[in-house]
Amino acid sequence: MAKKKQPEENRPKVNNPNVMGLRAAVVEQPITDTLETNYMPYAMSVIVSRAIPEIDGFKPSHRKLLYTMYKMGLMTGARTKSANIVGQTMRLNPHGDAAIYDTMVRLSKGYGALLTPFVDSKGNFGKHYSRDMAWAAPRYTEAKLTAICGELFRDIDSDTVDFVDNYDNTMKEPSLLPTTFPNILVSANSGIAVGMASQFCGFNLKEVCDTTVAYLKNPDCDLSETLLAPDFPTGGELICDPAALQEIYNTGRGSVKVRAKYRYVKAENLIEIYEIPYSTTVEAILDKVAELIKLGKAKEIADMRDETDLSGLKLTIDLKRGTDPDKLMAKLYKSTPLEDSFACNFNVLIAGSPQVLGVRQILEEWCAWRTESVRRRIYFVLKKKKDKLHLLKGLKRILLDIDKAIKIIRETEEEADVIPNLMIGFGIDQVQAEYVAEIKLRNINKEYILKRTQETDALRDEIEDLEDTLNNPKRVKKIIVDELNEAAKKYGEPRHTSIVYGHEIEEYKEEEAVEEYGVHVFLSREGYFKKITPLSLRMGGEQKFKEGDGLRQTFETTSNAEIMFFTDKCQVYKTRLGEFDDTKASVLGDYLPAKLGMDAGETVVYAVLPGDYSGSLLFFFANGKAARVEIAAYKTTSNRRKLTGAYSDKAPLCCICRIDQERELAVYSTEPRCLIFHTALLAPKTTRATQGVAVMNMKPKYQMESAKPVEETSITNHSRYRARNIPAAGALLRQEDSEEQQIGGLLD
Repeated sequence: MAKKKQPEENRPKVNNPNVMGLRAAVVEQPITDTLETNYMPYAMSVIVSRAIPEIDGFKPSHRKLLYTMYKMGLMTGARTKSANIVGQTMRLNPHGDAAIYDTMVRLSKGYGALLTPFVDSKGNFGKHYSRDMAWAAPRYTEAKLTAICGELFRDIDSDTVDFVDNYDNTMKEPSLLPTTFPNILVSANSGIAVGMASQFCGFNLKEVCDTTVAYLKNPDCDLSETLLAPDFPTGGELICDPAALQEIYNTGRGSVKVRAKYRYVKAENLIEIYEIPYSTTVEAILDKVAELIKLGKAKEIADMRDETDLSGLKLTIDLKRGTDPDKLMAKLYKSTPLEDSFACNFNVLIAGSPQVLGVRQILEEWCAWRTESVRRRIYFVLKKKKDKLHLLKGLKRILLDIDKAIKIIRETEEEADVIPNLMIGFGIDQVQAEYVAEIKLRNINKEYILKRTQETDALRDEIEDLEDTLNNPKRVKKIIVDELNEAAKKYGEPRHTSIVYGHEIEEYKEEEAVEEYGVHVFLSREGYFKKITPLSLRMGGEQKFKEGDGLRQTFETTSNAEIMFFTDKCQVYKTRLGEFDDTKASVLGDYLPAKLGMDAGETVVYAVLPGDYSGSLLFFFANGKAARVEIAAYKTTSNRRKLTGAYSDKAPLCCICRIDQERELAVYSTEPRCLIFHTALLAPKTTRATQGVAVMNMKPKYQMESAKPVEETSITNHSRYRARNIPAAGALLRQEDSEEQQIGGLLD
């Protein structure tokens, strides 16, 4: 809302001339004028000169780079340093070396983003299918043009396209490249402009050329007979939906689904994924699979890793015993980017105006543009031949009397009069006279002149043929068709992306999610574990344990919560409670060493519900040291069930405590002594195997025995045992403070 102006008499008086000058310089302008004069030129510049491709399939940045490489002679010969190419391109493209090199990377064979790469690269150019694989700096890599660029620059010097001034008017550059095939449909391209965007998928070169030939012969032909479906350099399988493809062909908008290819290696019980959708990356796939594993939705996977090497892309999935690989992949297709959609938006600049066109309309525009290019080339050649014929006609006049021509030149006193005198003497024009005057003395013989004049008949035939071609649209069309067939034969390749149909695919149907419910879990000292529902716990009797065994820990949680079991061999086993069946209080429960596949003689000493992996674990050792390790240190991206090096093995472990907030703990030694300290004195570590710091000073024949929260002890005089700093010796335990002590247990 505009602020109401104050009356002139109520405004504060300003005597500062600088402020008065500033106020005078402020001019009110309607927002519509600001948009029209300031914003619209910028928006149009982005649309026309940067983000949207033109009918030749290139954006200005692509065209400037390729033309610079062409002028550098990189169609043939050895490669040159990329830094050299980038520097030369800056004469046409002033947007900085980084932007130019990024453009070169995308067009390169090494990067693999195009079906028909235009830059023959050497060195590390990264990979399109990797988000994190960075390409090398331009001073390390080399490049030249690929052979197919001959189709981009054919007859570019024959006036086939317009040339315009570069940004500082010091040289010329082509406004378009005279491509002999519809590169706009072959090369994948994307761009984001202001208020609009463009997204082209690639089609197979041979299919595009065949479709264009069919269109030239019959504009009403069925495009889907020759243009089967989009093709992507990363391969994969395209799930063919005829209706969706027809929408793209007709409107230029729509989407196609592409999924990864895999093979099952039975001997090693693993899946190898070797082709992925064009629109995703290996890192995105790994992240999503890791997320599924953490949520317990991919229990069939033991491990997944990236084994991509020089031979190509490979993602390996280790399977658990009894897993059906096809069913697992069907689940992953549904839940991860292993199956992804590619959205099409065929927005192209036609005569400087952005238009969203279907494939048939693009072919119509390309054929009209290509026809004009071919006609311009023919006219250029025709004019050259007409000029030559005109010169030879003048030479034929000289043939009648060579001696007269020599006499005219010899008797002419002024050099400037030679041309006029020849024109008068033989009745020829100035251009013919200059051509005659420039003939070398050795060539003033009848043999040379006769040979030259005999060319006139052949030239007349060629000129008549070229004029007929210009006046006959069918002959122009035949030239275009021949060039298309030649390009398809020379550079055509089999499809990278295979086509499958919907009825051939078994769709994954997700099983109904099991509703989580509350449970009580019990861990005994000898490693027996039970999961009991509250109802069963109320109805059941007393907890049953083996003789000599007893309760170590108990929790209230949910039926599929994650749980970690620490053992006396410095290892931790991770699993979910969903792996355990609900049971009753009257049974012993699952024996964890057998259930989790522990090493021989290994026993469980502590259980933790990590939840969101917040909080810390305190490891107390017999030598009086304690280590504080963040629970987040045990978080893994893959479904690893066993972690080694869970805690330090430098001294025997006597007890583990979990703390979610700072509190006071009481530690006991065998002397017996007790020490109360605040956990804030222990700094948390992310290294699991840290030896910790000294908490209690121990005499040689004694050792630390246990620890528990102060509120769970029977100590009445806390100040007697409290220490402000650690390590400390603590105080001898009084009789009244040691009542009901249960030393030797590992407490929660």
